[in-house]
Amino acid sequence: MRLLVLGGTEFVGRAVVEAALGRGWEVTLLHRGRHAPPPGARALHGDRTAPDGLAALADGTWDAVVDTWSAAPHVVRDAARLLRGRVGRYVYVSSCSVYAWAPPAGYTEDAPLVEGASADAGPTDYARDKRGAELAVLDAFGADRSVLVRAGLILGPYENIGRLPWWLNRVARGGPVLAPGPRDLPLQYVDVRDLADWVLGSVERELGGAFNLVSPPGHTTMGALLDACVRTTGGAAELRWLDPGTVLDAGIEPWGQLPVWTPPGSELHDALQSADVSRALATGLRCRPAADTVADTWAWLRDIGGTAPRRPDRPPVGLDPETEAKALAAHDG
Repeated sequence: MRLLVLGGTEFVGRAVVEAALGRGWEVTLLHRGRHAPPPGARALHGDRTAPDGLAALADGTWDAVVDTWSAAPHVVRDAARLLRGRVGRYVYVSSCSVYAWAPPAGYTEDAPLVEGASADAGPTDYARDKRGAELAVLDAFGADRSVLVRAGLILGPYENIGRLPWWLNRVARGGPVLAPGPRDLPLQYVDVRDLADWVLGSVERELGGAFNLVSPPGHTTMGALLDACVRTTGGAAELRWLDPGTVLDAGIEPWGQLPVWTPPGSELHDALQSADVSRALATGLRCRPAADTVADTWAWLRDIGGTAPRRPDRPPVGLDPETEAKALAAHDG
């Protein structure tokens, strides 16, 4: 297989490139040169936001292209129009954020979508940017040759958002750790490598359409995830479990200040932890144990010195020590 990856040097794109190379595929990637590409891939340079940013793709044919773009939809539109006669399938890594807020628990790919998105738009907000890019791909490639990967929470090595790296570093630091309950809170996420394997499988299976791409709800729990962090880091951390009401009353924001965690019964939990993934499972999605994701992410973090890279277009995540200590003291007192 001949694969073109737009990007391919960070997180999801990098995982796709490495997985394709592992299958013996011929991989070309177009990137801006800010990060070194995985060894074995053919690298082309270009800034997609520049007027001539796609010039390096003027020639060539590929079986599929994978695109993870997250900003102005017109950038995806331009790439899709350029490639539609020379690429068999366009795989766009979108997001479950494209569904109209708030999607109900158990929502499928047929749930209502966010309104106001356009393939021709500049940057707006994350949900409309992703939906506008989907529309751009569909316009150029049609539903049969478009794969819309509506990913949920993505974790694993190379993470440049900071969610699992924050928990690992916090637990490694030791001491009392604010653990947001309940312990058995079901979590739904996908390891980036499992996402990459499914993406390549979608090309081999010649799939088309939209797919919620995340583990089954309850693939792990908040307790199992944090317990794995404690075991993996070997730190002297003591998990102090606080009930959701206590956490929220302390003014702590779920998801941002406490990455991954969403209060049970909330719109946020239904939207981020309860998508129906039947289509993805039926087309080859396999999800590795949470303990493997945690261990491999920690190994990668240690290999790069402990500090994960962070995308400049995403806000920092994590709870500052002072707020954590204050919430724990109030609870213990």
